[in-house]
Amino acid sequence: MAEPANGLVEVTGLSKRFGGVQAVHELSFTAVPGRVTGFLGPNGSGKTTTLAMVLGLVRPDAGTATIGGTSYAELDRPARTVGASLSAHFHPAHTGRAHLDIVRRGIGVPESVVADTLELVGMTDAADRKTGGYSLGMRQRLALAAALLGDPQVILLDEPINGLDPEGIRWIRLFLQHLAREGKTVLLSSHLLSEVQQTVDDVVVIRRGELAYAGTLQELQDTSGERAVLVSASDQPGLARALQEAGAEVHGVRGQVMRVAGLDPDAVGRVALAAAIPLSHLSVEESELEQSFLELVEGGAA
Repeated sequence: MAEPANGLVEVTGLSKRFGGVQAVHELSFTAVPGRVTGFLGPNGSGKTTTLAMVLGLVRPDAGTATIGGTSYAELDRPARTVGASLSAHFHPAHTGRAHLDIVRRGIGVPESVVADTLELVGMTDAADRKTGGYSLGMRQRLALAAALLGDPQVILLDEPINGLDPEGIRWIRLFLQHLAREGKTVLLSSHLLSEVQQTVDDVVVIRRGELAYAGTLQELQDTSGERAVLVSASDQPGLARALQEAGAEVHGVRGQVMRVAGLDPDAVGRVALAAAIPLSHLSVEESELEQSFLELVEGGAA
């Protein structure tokens, strides 16, 4: 048995076949400490199978998956090194507190950790309710709490944002970013880039079990084209001239909305203010990032 040297998650040449289905094929990527890595792909692309192999729940046909250079099976205290949630389902008759107490007994942490972790994920008030009455958001929080009981260096989460309302998405986004700032390695899967776009630093995209993209979110954004600013004003031609003098490219001057490239929204607003032209609309054009992601998972890009 061994302790990991760090929280680096490294997948190298990982392959797994179930009968006639190649679930994962020669997959390689890393998730590093201090960053949130999004593990993305459509349903059935091999995400859950990959996470299960990282956690030693499924034996790969080829390749390796290690945490700090050590396989999960060889970790001295695996639950104290890796916290994982592959499901947000619990015994409906157990309370949230009872579920966490069972988990903490299994991994050997003090009883006091349960109360501390419930407070950490904002579940203290719901702790003594039966999980059968929990909303999806509360079940996701309880699953995260169970993963955090051992204060692990690495957190692996399968679809933790799926089905959450906007408040729940915002909470888990900020919480995962907080964990990364503490130096932890956070790897979460999702089938939608838009779901985790504001959460992740790095992106791993798989398509039919194979790697389609691995890199930073910024690098993926940079290949998706510049987002334009959409603006309307009472004096469209006058604003267009002022924006062009400021170095912007302006299109659709005679329409209801102008498309402005080369300036960010703040700069457009400052130009309008300096020209004393009231704005009736100011927004940022939808990014082409989601389209680039769809092309990746559908096989339209390398």
